[in-house]
Amino acid sequence: MTPTHLIEQYGPREAMDYDVVVVGAGPAGLTTAIRLKQLAAQAGAEVSVAVLEKGSEAGAHILSGAVMDPRALTELLPDWQQQGAPLNQPVTGDDVLFLTPDAAHRTPDWLIPRNFHNHGCYVVALGAVVKWLSEQAEALGVEVFPGFAAAEVLYGDGGAVRGVATGHMGLGKDGEPTAEFQLGMELNARYTIFAEGARGHLGKQLIERFELDAGRDPQSWALGIKELWEIPPENAQPGRVVHTAGWPMDAETYGGGFLYHLDGNRVTLGFVTGLDYANPWLSPFEEMQRWKTHPAVRAHLEGGRRIGYGARAIAAGGLMSLPKLAFPGGALVGCDAGTLNAARIKGSHAAIKTGMLAAEAAFEALQAGRSHDELAAYPAAFERSWLHEELHAARNFKAWFKKGMRVGALMTGVEHWLLPRLGVKTPPWTLRRDKPDHLALRPATEHTPIAYPKPDGQLTFDRLSSVFISNTNHGEDQPPHLRLKDADAPLSLNLARYAGPEARYCPAGVYEFVAAEAGTDQRLQINAQNCLHCKTCDIKDPSQNITWVTPEGGGGPNYAAM
Repeated sequence: MTPTHLIEQYGPREAMDYDVVVVGAGPAGLTTAIRLKQLAAQAGAEVSVAVLEKGSEAGAHILSGAVMDPRALTELLPDWQQQGAPLNQPVTGDDVLFLTPDAAHRTPDWLIPRNFHNHGCYVVALGAVVKWLSEQAEALGVEVFPGFAAAEVLYGDGGAVRGVATGHMGLGKDGEPTAEFQLGMELNARYTIFAEGARGHLGKQLIERFELDAGRDPQSWALGIKELWEIPPENAQPGRVVHTAGWPMDAETYGGGFLYHLDGNRVTLGFVTGLDYANPWLSPFEEMQRWKTHPAVRAHLEGGRRIGYGARAIAAGGLMSLPKLAFPGGALVGCDAGTLNAARIKGSHAAIKTGMLAAEAAFEALQAGRSHDELAAYPAAFERSWLHEELHAARNFKAWFKKGMRVGALMTGVEHWLLPRLGVKTPPWTLRRDKPDHLALRPATEHTPIAYPKPDGQLTFDRLSSVFISNTNHGEDQPPHLRLKDADAPLSLNLARYAGPEARYCPAGVYEFVAAEAGTDQRLQINAQNCLHCKTCDIKDPSQNITWVTPEGGGGPNYAAM
């Protein structure tokens, strides 16, 4: 039974009208809402704003390193310190390490490129920052609806976006209504702002429908896998920021680690793997576990215990992959557009700035009596902003690393250390790319299988115990939110040609090739309940056969402390 049939049988759907609807209660979405309410108060105007959040609460699905640049937050809320924003631990020092299997080579402070300078930044749990931003938004009169997943874009007669609809609740695995069935709700808006994070389910559709990526480079993606540890007080170095390159990645594979000391004897650490890797035997999760065994990393964790785990895709293509930001009836902000600065390993300041710029353009349009048109003032303001200048200076970062780790490291030094010392703010050259990441995978026969060590349960772990501490939960009796366009492709293509890479690139053990009930043939088993919503499968599948759609609202991980 299709959603249309459900609406015909149980409808019509309840509808609510707002001036602006924001999809996603992350830094970009909440900033959009806050800035709209600020501008309305300054003008003595009324602007109704709603924010939909698929997580169980604001911050539940937020995962980032994170070292936060407070520049944009200060523009939004200059008194954030007095208001109790949870930016409690200033950065106290930077270590940039190049790892070999047995040694670590520290870059002297005077040689560290500008993109790795973190003076004035803060080590934060971004989920806590987002929860605080949600409180600021609600105090201004924003209606924040956690546990409601925007599942469908609504279009007007002229093709412009007119709002979104939330997903139906209470559907069984077969798509049929159960006794708890409830129709989704329509939220109509004069403008709809999409702030879903990297590889947004609806943002992906909008980019395709309005051809927002025409003339842009394909987006470049990475998978970030993160853990949170509690360590002995004698090992704590509050504010210390460590970044690593080299081992365990080979010279042709993009990847690196981060380790940040929070306050309260906590360390947040993780490993980022570029999803343009070629070896189908590679497992980003196992590489992260192996990375922790390096003496330079292990030393920070000795005597500690792991208390959190998560994973998230990262849009790392930068300015050259940035789609057009506005379209009839709405706009993309933050990582839904891809504004993260991969060279700085920072995205929250960019998300906040784009939310502010989109809000200012939307408010101007509302005051002029407009609706459902293109907010052209938003991309124009972005191109004049300090954020555009920052992203322009970093535009080649990921493209250089696609030429190999040595070239990437060398050119990062040239562009972010040498040129600034010569008085050149931005490189005079621009690299372009035309190959999407999912086409990078090579046949399994061209590579040697990787023998990863077994986890010890103290420093290294398996996937299932990791998912357990992510607090991930999905109702078992609901339609699968990981959908195959071709049910035969996992066996006929992925298993036959690439040795079943989905069983390795998923950081949650969602995909397993198991023996069929009869005979020795294999079948793909999808354990959707384990899904961390990282979107890696939607990105990396070599034939783009897997589509991630929103499960019931409130499901998924809970990263509030991450």
